[in-house]
Amino acid sequence: MERQSYSIVLSGEAGQGLQTIESLVISLLQKSGYHAFIAKELMSRVRGGNNTSEIRISSSRVQAFVDRIDVLIVLSKDGLDRLLDRIDEKTLIIGEKDYIQARKTGARLYPVNVKEQMQKVGSQIYANTFFVGVLSTLFSCEEEIARSLLSDRFSSKGESVVENNLKAFDFGKEAAKKSDYHFSIQRDVSVTKMKAIKGFETIGIGALSGGCNFVASYPMSPSTSVLVYLASHERSHSVLVEQAEDEIAAINMALGAWYAGARAMVTTSGGGFALMTEGISLSGITETPVVVHLAQRPGPGTGLPTRTEQGDLNLALYAGHGDFPRVILAPGTWEDGVLLSHQAFEIADAYQVPVFILTDQYYLDGEGVMEKIDFSKLERTNHVIESDASYKRYKITDSGISERAIPGQGKGYVCVDSDEHTEEGRITESAAVRQAMMDKRMRKLSAYKDIEPRVIGAKHYTTLVVGWGSTYGAIEEAIATLDDEGVAFAFFPQVYPLPSGTREILEKAEHLILVENNASAQFGQLIRRDLGIIFDTTILKYNGSPFSVEQLVERIGEVLA
Repeated sequence: MERQSYSIVLSGEAGQGLQTIESLVISLLQKSGYHAFIAKELMSRVRGGNNTSEIRISSSRVQAFVDRIDVLIVLSKDGLDRLLDRIDEKTLIIGEKDYIQARKTGARLYPVNVKEQMQKVGSQIYANTFFVGVLSTLFSCEEEIARSLLSDRFSSKGESVVENNLKAFDFGKEAAKKSDYHFSIQRDVSVTKMKAIKGFETIGIGALSGGCNFVASYPMSPSTSVLVYLASHERSHSVLVEQAEDEIAAINMALGAWYAGARAMVTTSGGGFALMTEGISLSGITETPVVVHLAQRPGPGTGLPTRTEQGDLNLALYAGHGDFPRVILAPGTWEDGVLLSHQAFEIADAYQVPVFILTDQYYLDGEGVMEKIDFSKLERTNHVIESDASYKRYKITDSGISERAIPGQGKGYVCVDSDEHTEEGRITESAAVRQAMMDKRMRKLSAYKDIEPRVIGAKHYTTLVVGWGSTYGAIEEAIATLDDEGVAFAFFPQVYPLPSGTREILEKAEHLILVENNASAQFGQLIRRDLGIIFDTTILKYNGSPFSVEQLVERIGEVLA
């Protein structure tokens, strides 16, 4: 069945309440039986400027940004300026008359007297709820659900605030009813049993499910949302959250917590992670597990703090001096975010290696609808043993993995050192011991069970599109739109080490296309380095924005032509 979808864009200043509209509308759509997705474009400022949010409403699962705008809600006088190239004669623009007529667009205009109506409510602050009423009516959402969401959202602020929001909602509803516009889209009853969720929540939920009970971090966008989420669950899930004085302290706190028996993580972005690299190397030689959530944004330097990019794969791949094993995971779907974050703790604990979860601003700030996960089926294994008197922390084994004990649990002495060491953990400069210890560490992943790529589309493909991380949704929808029997999409939730089935999957194709949100095709470099396979076509984007479905349909279509 062909996908039905509409694209709604909210455009306004920071501080005008776009987040209120987003969170209410995504829940309203989900509870009304619509698939939905929100992508956010944020300027690096607390007030003013121009931020936009795109809300996709679809008859089937959706997690991708599109260029086209079907409905544009303008909340500020400069709300049209940066969107002119996305507006056409089919776009419906709604807002104050002087806002929507500020530029010639050729679009359909529907002026509404928001300011006048909000004077009746008592404050312009309720304008965002007015537009919730507009959208609710245009897309035939359940009114009682909307009213219930508003009551729940504002109940902590008092009865008068709830009443004023309901009045603003009603004004918006009546404004939409007076228009000639209505959008019809097929509902999916199964969506009502799903969960409306934010990208950063998936990482936090997965971490809690994986047993995370200590978090150390220094705030840095876009990673801070994960820190705040986990802090909000500090008491309910017995998590100790520490806002460290800097990133060097944060990584060492996390290592110390693992050494003492906790399951710890750090959450940071590129510039902050750069300060952690010596700590990553410390994890490597002491064989202390650690989970690092690395939220990517465009660099180098400060770069674009509130925009998106996949530019830090190489940073995670090569961070830390010396050779030691590591695992890099990158979620593409909301379910991936939960499951891979859970698995990160299991992998780190079982193999005593650093595990990286790579996300980006587009993924973390995005919102959507997720299938409910049965957490009872997710394994959590305790790999800490009780030591005996003969315990050797770095005992050489066939697997390369030594049993891990913690101080005070058992009769053994747990000795850990960042210098090269003997099996007992004592410093050594023996060449023979050095080589044996390096060999031991490097074979730890020999028994690791890879998370294999997911191949979507044609089974007998001649053209294969490859992607990782947050590009998933746009590539998946582009492939479905092209509907070519010879095209498939290989998505890599495990970016490193390259899964064992990678070569076979890639070599089946006659033409390989790589899609990455960075300037240097970093995943392509990794595949060429480890497998000697070179992509025929490389599609890159690195202007701070995610790929749109239309861009990929055009670029991939050119290859197929």
